[in-house]
Amino acid sequence: MLKNLRWTLVLLLFLVYMINYLDRVALSLTVPMIEKDLMLNAAQFGMIFGSFFFGYALFNFLGGLATDRFGPTLVMGLAVGLWSLFCGLTAIASGFWSMLILRVLFGMAEGPICASANKAINGWFPKKQAATAMGLLSAGSPLGGAVAGPLIGWMALAFGWRLAFVIICTIGILWMVIWFLLAADSPEKSRRVSAEERALVNRLKNQQQAPEDRLTEVRHGLGYYLRQPVIMVTAFAFFCYNYILFFFLSWFPAYLVQAHHLDIKSMSLTTVIPWIVGFVGLALGGWISDKIFHITGKLLLSRKIVLVVSLLAAALCVALAGNVQGVGSAVALMSISIFFLYITGAIYWAIIQDVVHASRVGGVSGFIHLIGSLSGIIGPIVTGFLVQRTGHFNSAFLLAGVVAALGALLVLWVIKTPKTDNNPVSA
Repeated sequence: MLKNLRWTLVLLLFLVYMINYLDRVALSLTVPMIEKDLMLNAAQFGMIFGSFFFGYALFNFLGGLATDRFGPTLVMGLAVGLWSLFCGLTAIASGFWSMLILRVLFGMAEGPICASANKAINGWFPKKQAATAMGLLSAGSPLGGAVAGPLIGWMALAFGWRLAFVIICTIGILWMVIWFLLAADSPEKSRRVSAEERALVNRLKNQQQAPEDRLTEVRHGLGYYLRQPVIMVTAFAFFCYNYILFFFLSWFPAYLVQAHHLDIKSMSLTTVIPWIVGFVGLALGGWISDKIFHITGKLLLSRKIVLVVSLLAAALCVALAGNVQGVGSAVALMSISIFFLYITGAIYWAIIQDVVHASRVGGVSGFIHLIGSLSGIIGPIVTGFLVQRTGHFNSAFLLAGVVAALGALLVLWVIKTPKTDNNPVSA
């Protein structure tokens, strides 16, 4: 038996979030090699990249439903095994259509990750620790993005791009084996958790710490939760979060090259800075929210303060980042924006745990992830249109800021501590 098994599971989820980003960006980092070997053009690669989100967004929701039905341990393990397999099969791709199909399948397999992680935390942690746990495990994503470039670049140069994908696949399969050996949906279902830890978790989860605790006592159907204003606004706020994130992922490197004339090597090294800063923000955000909860005793207020303040700060910084002259100022402002953006990263999932019955956490998480993933399709397209029409990035940066600010203002207006038992999850 392991001491503090619940925190061991957080560590495993942190590692799989890192692996997730390694796998996700591996294709973009090896584009020059693949283009040459498979004779693909930029337009074809654009369709290949976009196809990921069609499979991914759909299975954000379907994966969440599966998590409620079959449990996070099984769904997460199978998802990691399948996406690792599809990532590895990229090594035998022979052309456009095989690459396109593999990318769709890859996105489908990655879809359940956030819903499964949130469901796992719901089973193992009390509300007063949930945001901290989600923040720590989610911090694996930006750290994975930071190390992906040097690591995958080295593997591709040393072994070739095909073998690099096989190595990445092996890492994921190894993680899956460890996960199935250690993980369980809850302390009650684990044979490896100590009796002391099981008793501690149950005692903490049974403590009524805030008025919002009664929100999750009554089980409702999924449709009930999806009609509640607090869920819809949280989903829209997550869309705004992802709008800036996918804007950064898709267009900020091109902005540095086109507007500030950095070469590819300098650009690659420069973009590591926001990832590192984002890692710190994600690790801190949940902890900050839980500390505010400890002081105020109000769950939703602690989530709301972090969301509103941090989204507004991220909005202001990204709006300014595209309207400064020096590359240092642009990178600094974008890094600050990503820092504040990632501070909110765990809060969306914490809100779900605050207001949704445990039996529906996976489905609601999947729905919110689906709405957020739509920005991966909409944001880059809108940005490309604006840059094409105006010839510069200023308006695209400004729009990203306006979108995030709108999300913050809706959170400020809608999400409130409930006043009556008859209005369980709405303002």
